[in-house]
Amino acid sequence: MIIISSVPRRLLIALISVGAAFAAHRSAHAEMSAWTENEGGRMRLVALAPDAAGKIRAALQIEPKPGWITYWKEPGNSGIPPQFTIAPGSAVTLDAIAYPVPKHFFNGAIEDIAYDAPVTLPLSLNAAGKGPVEIDATAFIGICKDICIPFQANFQLKLSPALQSRPQEEAILAAADATLPKPPTAEFGVTAHAISPDQKTLSLALALPGEGKSAPDIIVTGPSGYAFTKQIGGKRDGGAFKVDVAIGKLPKGYDISGKRWDVLVIDGGKAMETTLAFD
Repeated sequence: MIIISSVPRRLLIALISVGAAFAAHRSAHAEMSAWTENEGGRMRLVALAPDAAGKIRAALQIEPKPGWITYWKEPGNSGIPPQFTIAPGSAVTLDAIAYPVPKHFFNGAIEDIAYDAPVTLPLSLNAAGKGPVEIDATAFIGICKDICIPFQANFQLKLSPALQSRPQEEAILAAADATLPKPPTAEFGVTAHAISPDQKTLSLALALPGEGKSAPDIIVTGPSGYAFTKQIGGKRDGGAFKVDVAIGKLPKGYDISGKRWDVLVIDGGKAMETTLAFD
């Protein structure tokens, strides 16, 4: 079990002043911001003009420097998950952030769910009204090597009319979508799930692609701030896999009835993500 702490992990935290960790980028007219940099890497915002329904496809590009990592939505022992916030009063709202398939890192007792290479997080935004659209947003991430550095940047983009082609931005967004885990299918998905009465173990039955012999990597995300990865007694028979995942301690008084958890399954070069309903 991983419990995500609100305090950045590692004893040596780079308590850099907010002024040093924060950078602002203002653009008069662009669909792609300039890169904002810090000691461990850089990031920028990419967006397309809203469609007829006001939907905006956008993405936060993050490029850690070699040896550095940045985090998935549930980061590990106590890393910093990405945050993307639209300025109050804006005509633009954030609907969802999507997360490419992460890697699992172990360093002694420390477990990280993170990215050690450039990653692009797709963003689904929505614009109200029909006038010119400006995105005013703040991104906040953790970027770590021997120390963790909070990395925050403000981005402002004024979007051009939708009739203008933006091939570079479109290519970036298409490439980001290709890195996301796939939805479940009959060949790759959860065929059964059940939690024990004491809520200590989650039993999973999976259909896996191919005829591999090794256990897949499984990341179960429960209540916000909790991720569970420890497998118990997994058994693979070709494309079928049964395993218990240790849940451990949940929030005091937690009632799982009616809750929805997510599970990410990585099997070789393929990944699937789906929701587990506990009715």
